Amino acid sequence: MLPVTVLSKEEGDLCPIRQVLSQVTGKWQMLIALSLEDGGLRFGALKRTLGDVTQRVLTENLRKMERDGYLIRTVDPGPPVAVSYALSDLGRELLQHLKGLAIWAAERHEAVSRNRAGYDAR
Repeated sequence: MLPVTVLSKEEGDLCPIRQVLSQVTGKWQMLIALSLEDGGLRFGALKRTLGDVTQRVLTENLRKMERDGYLIRTVDPGPPVAVSYALSDLGRELLQHLKGLAIWAAERHEAVSRNRAGYDAR
């Protein structure tokens, strides 16, 4: 088993697995990475691609992903100023792992829905 057991919050904060996974397994981080698979997008196009994300939440997640090195942010001074985001090499590597999980989720959605309905009915 991977070393995921910790005995305190301090140990948890130092756990490399927890540190990385906490930043890449959130809904928005995964969807952002999947949305950038075919190339960079400007902020507005990325927001439209995701659809139901607020500007604030998208901005926060983009900053986190850029900070961790998964995204490259490019500013074209314009006019008008255009900001675009693309996956870095590290981001493309991460995407390959996330895609497998996303494909699995799509393929197993019906089974999960049935299980939820059965559980809720009990």
